[in-house]
Amino acid sequence: MVGKNKPAMVEFHTVKRIDNSRLVRHVEPVKMRNLYKTAALGAVVAVCCMLYVYQHFRCIDLSFQLEELRATQEQSLALNGGLKLEIATLRDPQRIDLLARHQLGLTEPTPTQVREYTAFDGSQVAAVHYVRPYRAP
Repeated sequence: MVGKNKPAMVEFHTVKRIDNSRLVRHVEPVKMRNLYKTAALGAVVAVCCMLYVYQHFRCIDLSFQLEELRATQEQSLALNGGLKLEIATLRDPQRIDLLARHQLGLTEPTPTQVREYTAFDGSQVAAVHYVRPYRAP
């Protein structure tokens, strides 16, 4: 029965206006210098770590590019070898002779169809130029 006779607790709420605008926190210069030194050291360590990570990933990227270029070079060398073989096959005189005889219907020339060519010397060529000086080119 202790709870029945006890009066209810009364609370009072007061409003107290406190102005802390005039208060200024005093910071010691030595502590601020230590803070700046620590922050600068942390920044230098962070920059060094970032440079190491950048170089590491750049090295990995360049190794992948190098492997791709090596694969491309091997493909190019194989293609170049195949093309050289094809050129050698196409330039084969026996093959050209067979194509000329069978597909084009050409035959060997008779001795009457062959004429010897003699090279002109410079005086004959100069004489031809002097004969027709007014001929339009």
